[in-house]
Amino acid sequence: MHVEDLLRLESLDLTLLWGDGPQLTREISGVTATDLEDPGRFLQRDELVLSGLVWWAPADDESKAERFVAALHGAGAAALLAGEETHGGVPDVLVDACRRHGIAILSVPVHTSFRAVTDTVYLRQWGDLSRRPADHYALPENVRAELSRLLADGTDPDTLLTRAVAHLGTPPAYVLSATGRTIARTPTAAPLSVSRAAEALTAPTTLSVDPDASPYGQWHLHLPEPVGAPPRMLHEIAEVLAQHRQATLRRERAARGPAADLLSLMDTESSIAAPAALRTALQACGLPDEGPYTVITVKGAAADDDGTLDALTEALRHLTGRGFAVGRLPTGEPAAVIDTDTDTGTDSDTDAPPSTPPSPIATTLKNLWPTLQSRNASVPLHGGISAPAATPQNLNGALTQARYALTAARAQRAPGASTASTSHVTAIEDLTTLGALLTGIPADVRTAFGIHALGPLADDTNPSHRMLLETLDVFLAHNGSWARTAEALHLHVNTVHYRIQRVEMLTGRDLARLDHKLDLKAALLCR
Repeated sequence: MHVEDLLRLESLDLTLLWGDGPQLTREISGVTATDLEDPGRFLQRDELVLSGLVWWAPADDESKAERFVAALHGAGAAALLAGEETHGGVPDVLVDACRRHGIAILSVPVHTSFRAVTDTVYLRQWGDLSRRPADHYALPENVRAELSRLLADGTDPDTLLTRAVAHLGTPPAYVLSATGRTIARTPTAAPLSVSRAAEALTAPTTLSVDPDASPYGQWHLHLPEPVGAPPRMLHEIAEVLAQHRQATLRRERAARGPAADLLSLMDTESSIAAPAALRTALQACGLPDEGPYTVITVKGAAADDDGTLDALTEALRHLTGRGFAVGRLPTGEPAAVIDTDTDTGTDSDTDAPPSTPPSPIATTLKNLWPTLQSRNASVPLHGGISAPAATPQNLNGALTQARYALTAARAQRAPGASTASTSHVTAIEDLTTLGALLTGIPADVRTAFGIHALGPLADDTNPSHRMLLETLDVFLAHNGSWARTAEALHLHVNTVHYRIQRVEMLTGRDLARLDHKLDLKAALLCR
């Protein structure tokens, strides 16, 4: 469908304000509605942009409209459809900016809803199956017409799947996510556990709904039993489900705008003194304006398009019943704020000291992480989870915790491994030892600390220094016991005394002092 096709539809009653041949013949890939001042990061190439112009006011200068249209041009938008309702028309300054940037602009009258425009585009583009030649399809014409109507009405995925396979006798069928989350199932399909569903993804009767999606964002059509339908028919059902998925993705992309605003606000220390602004940003994301909240950050490959944001979103979908806002921080890494309840359980023994049970959020994500990582095994995927933030003012600190835990996750080693593990997720509550705490410090800082604390001993290419480091390590591991250190190293105790004296001389530390012992222990852990 092209931009000019919209002008021919009397039902929409659109008016061309500016645009010539090249702009009007642009192919439309989709539709995004936005009222962000800078929507460029949420747009895809060749999309129509619908805007009610709430972001603009008559008192604004020309540069505001210029920035908005420049963002559309930078994202490769096909055209701007501007609503007349907010200002009683489309401002001339916006039309002029579109002319300068070569973006076609059409006005949307008050009596035409944005939903009508969106439905028309997608119905004409892919949904109106009944208008196409019947012999081109394996699905019966009446089924195509019904599915077209259901898609246009925005029906739920369970109903869409059930009606799509109804002419096959409504066999058991599922729509599964990349990690085995059940998105939809027919009434004849028994519930599947996440582990069983993940196994079903490799079954011969499972089709990918959208092969172009990232490995973490894939949907799959799974029929556990052969139905005798032509493969083409099943592929057409998968295509219909793909269109439903695209509608879901459009809503998710729109939600990432407010989420990015919230994360940007959290990422400044001034947010601690701005609870009102934080509460407003939380409400815009559909989150409660009172805590507690949990913050999570993730890191994948260096590229922005590695699918890490999809991975985080998919992981959070497994937190049943918890609201969340997911987007990118100003620094680019994906992050999320999760609505967190306070019912984490208590110790049943009233005489025992109080205990802090593991966070259910952290437990769920840790259990899921290996499956999530397996979707794209070539890309390391790490996550860091904060402790619950009691109030909006604590969100800045929770973000700091999540980043620290993420650094610790990236530095962790699998048992017996010499390098950092491929994938890991760490909660701040996991950092309960000195060694675990130190893993959250950036590697360059750890290295620098080790070099300066150990002094000449940091040069382990010297055989004598390596011997002294080994003795120091064993000495500290045996709580400074001369006899046990000598026994462990098969040395005379006088030799241990001599070596420790050499360590003290070279490092300038007194190993009779607890703080100096801790300094050198930390230095050894930082090597």
